[in-house]
Amino acid sequence: MKSNTSGRVRSIFVHLVLIFLSFLCLFFFYILIVNATRSHADLQKGFSALPGKYFLENLKNVANDGSFPMFRGILNSVVVSSCSAALCTYFSSLTAYGLYAYDFKMKKAAFTFIMAILVMPTQVTAMGFLRLITKMGMYDSLLPLIIPSIASPAVFYFMYSYLQSSLPLSLVEAARIDGSGEFRTFNSIVLPIMKPAVAVQAIFTFVGSWNNYFVPALIIQSKSKMTVPILIATLRGADYMNFDMGKILHDDHCCDRANHYCISAFIQIHYCRCNTWWCKRIMRIKNPHRENAMEVLFMRIIILKTGV
Repeated sequence: MKSNTSGRVRSIFVHLVLIFLSFLCLFFFYILIVNATRSHADLQKGFSALPGKYFLENLKNVANDGSFPMFRGILNSVVVSSCSAALCTYFSSLTAYGLYAYDFKMKKAAFTFIMAILVMPTQVTAMGFLRLITKMGMYDSLLPLIIPSIASPAVFYFMYSYLQSSLPLSLVEAARIDGSGEFRTFNSIVLPIMKPAVAVQAIFTFVGSWNNYFVPALIIQSKSKMTVPILIATLRGADYMNFDMGKILHDDHCCDRANHYCISAFIQIHYCRCNTWWCKRIMRIKNPHRENAMEVLFMRIIILKTGV
């Protein structure tokens, strides 16, 4: 009886926390919608919880402004973010599966090398990356924003850890005995098992690529190829008294916070209900065991870099 009462109290507490996180998420999206319906003069007055009547006018101004191709920027961001999320999750899962399921020489060295790349900031390799894509003729194009997402050490480590807890090698051996090829085994058996991890990392990668400003600012020069963060930064750098704030259909600061709460709420709901491996691993960071100290170190690095 006592255990049932404590379990019910715990369930009520978890639901209240999730409702609170959902409220925070919806609240910031509500602000975005309200700001989209207000005029430039109304936005300068400050916050208002009531929507205005200028949504169609703001939308018309954005569509007719050739110097501010927001719709084109949204399309570019969707293409880049979607392709990056798909390539990153698939190839990171494939790499993690290769290191997990196969025994070969220098296996530990390869794992250590991938983890060493994780602690290297993007700014360190920016100039070399810029010179490389310039010599390859990919400067001022969207390809340099998509192709590098194939190699993501953080996503690889999440996938590798998930495989360690969820994929028995006997299942792979049974598929090989039945005549299944290696790629068919991965695509038909391993990848469906990794769906929870793939879904979470796809969201992380999509949001990270959508909010990425540093790399597109180095590469993109044409307005027709600019992404949303570049366009917003360009608009903010313009004369404050001359541009129409009503054209901006969202406040990027609110977007960042909304994205953060969306991801946090998704992780809370998904992993608290499924009770998967890496949620328990994060909880054990407070009291790590001696034998998994290196794993805890890598997990802390990933948490700091992804902002969880």
